[in-house]
Amino acid sequence: MPAAIAPTVPPPPAPPTQGSSALKIILIVVAVIFVLGVLGIGTLVFVVRRVAQNSHIRNKDGNVRVETPFGTVQSTNNPDEASRNLGIDLYPSARVLKGNTATIGGMHTVEAEFETDDSAEKVMEFYSSKLPNANVTTKDQNHYAIVSTDNNNLITIKIEPASGKTRIKIANVTGNKMTGGNS
Repeated sequence: MPAAIAPTVPPPPAPPTQGSSALKIILIVVAVIFVLGVLGIGTLVFVVRRVAQNSHIRNKDGNVRVETPFGTVQSTNNPDEASRNLGIDLYPSARVLKGNTATIGGMHTVEAEFETDDSAEKVMEFYSSKLPNANVTTKDQNHYAIVSTDNNNLITIKIEPASGKTRIKIANVTGNKMTGGNS
């Protein structure tokens, strides 16, 4: 009788090595970060391209207007337009130096700079009479500032001497979300 052949048992499978599964996880994480980066860059390029396509710049007689999907910015040297948009009377002998407007997200900002031969004290008296209930009025060595607010309006006036003349800077911010007391 032939001798019995002992059954051969295959050796047990080798346990998985921790190094290869850790490497897989690291590669997956790197791949996900790479894909997210590519998607982010693609989205950024798309948004910037759309903004650039929908932005318009107009220059007419030195007045520049920039329209974007986020709002409009405009500069002007026209004293009538600047005074109309500021919401406060201009000092009688003031000459406009520059003016800008911006409308972004329901907020409208107008800023203008003027110059006069009159003294800073005289200009301060004029604007103090126009805004008698101003929230803040300051004086510091011929430099004056007035801040006045109401529910939808913030007016800031800065008066200071400059090269033998007086500079007047007026800014007006309007919008539905403005807060403050009445003045």
